Amino acid sequence: MNLPNQNEERKRTKNPVEVVYLKQEEKTDELKNKKYYLKTYGCQMNVHDSEELAAHLENMGAIKTDILEEADIAILNTCAVRENAHDKVFGYLGRCKHLKEINKDLIICICGCMAQEEGVVNEIKSRHPYVDIVFGTHNIHELPKLIKEYNKKQEIEVYSIEGNVYENIPYKRDSKVSAWVNIMYGCDKFCTYCIVPYTRGKQRSRKSSDIIKEINDLVNNGYLEVTLLGQNVNAYGKDIENEMSFAELLENVAKTGIKRLRFVTSHPWDFTDEMINVIAKYDNIMPYIHLPLQSGSSRILKLMGRRYTKEEYLKLFNKIKEAVPNVSITTDIIVGFPQESEEDFLETLDVVKKCEYDSAFTFIYSPREGTPAAKMQDNISLLEKEERLQRLNELVNSFSNKNNQKYLNKIVKVLVTEVSQKDNNKVCGYTENMKLVNVLAPHDTIGKIIDVKITDAKSFSLDGEII
Repeated sequence: MNLPNQNEERKRTKNPVEVVYLKQEEKTDELKNKKYYLKTYGCQMNVHDSEELAAHLENMGAIKTDILEEADIAILNTCAVRENAHDKVFGYLGRCKHLKEINKDLIICICGCMAQEEGVVNEIKSRHPYVDIVFGTHNIHELPKLIKEYNKKQEIEVYSIEGNVYENIPYKRDSKVSAWVNIMYGCDKFCTYCIVPYTRGKQRSRKSSDIIKEINDLVNNGYLEVTLLGQNVNAYGKDIENEMSFAELLENVAKTGIKRLRFVTSHPWDFTDEMINVIAKYDNIMPYIHLPLQSGSSRILKLMGRRYTKEEYLKLFNKIKEAVPNVSITTDIIVGFPQESEEDFLETLDVVKKCEYDSAFTFIYSPREGTPAAKMQDNISLLEKEERLQRLNELVNSFSNKNNQKYLNKIVKVLVTEVSQKDNNKVCGYTENMKLVNVLAPHDTIGKIIDVKITDAKSFSLDGEII
């Protein structure tokens, strides 16, 4: 297998993206009575990809199992964003190898972002020959073909560059209440630390007409909530001539009548005043925004290739807060980026203090091979990185708790999605502001939006009772 140099390939690929409408899959018996095990790592995009994988397998007659030892087919849908994601996958492969020694007919598949990395694919091919099928993020729709043609020899079918936009994709959705809807694939931002543009390719937006059709179908099938997905949703449409902007798309989706509308993830550089006005205008666009900061230091932001300064970020944050007074804003923050000084880190803490985020996903910088940041001098010790992360988390958690305390004894609307994992006598779901609530309520409230009085507020969740 010869993979082209991804940076060179990206520079010379100028061909327009084609939209390919797949034929509806017919149910077959290739995997009749076979069991599949599907393990997902990473972001919401990977979760949604797994819904497609499940649909393909079940259209072939396979039955899902949550027990790896029962599986005839085991699929690991992988993430490449952080180093520990790699470690987890390769650690789990050891368990799969042991099972294959017992069951020679077990088919082991690896897909997702890791499968798009040249070094990882070569490692799988040379050091893990018991892995049967490897495929990338751009050819998930070919899984049925790969399984049909599988001949007990390792099959490497990885596309190193982006392909077309495929429509009529089947999904076995995890929920009958809330649905993910891809509006675009890939990313053109090329933040210096990020592997996503290399694993998921250049930005390819779906046609707005296809997106609206999918959401109308979901509404007609009783779904109450949709979340628009993209690596950078608010850049939607910029790669297609005469396509609507993300703000226009957001407004058109709101007009479908869906009860709750969300979107992730936004890049501050593409967050427009038009977007803010649309969010403020429609009650069914939920007052929750994930707005990644990554660093509070303008110097580090420039090294990260983030295209905004600390001051510009704070101006945007305050503009959103002013226009949508009840909005909850969460963020992503990286500590220990190459050349981050103590002063730079204090700038990050300063932004957290000013913004008082509802919550934050915080990470120690993890170099990804093939990204510009991986070549930068990493002059910060692991001990110092860990100490900074602890200080950051203590501050973030204090504001999470403070914000949650505001809900105590208040009545909020909760979309109930499932039985609570902590207590079978309770159900759980999310408020409009994306607060997780465990509710003392009957199971028949699942799939409904109910009024809940908050009786206890913790740092990461709320407890309540049905009104």
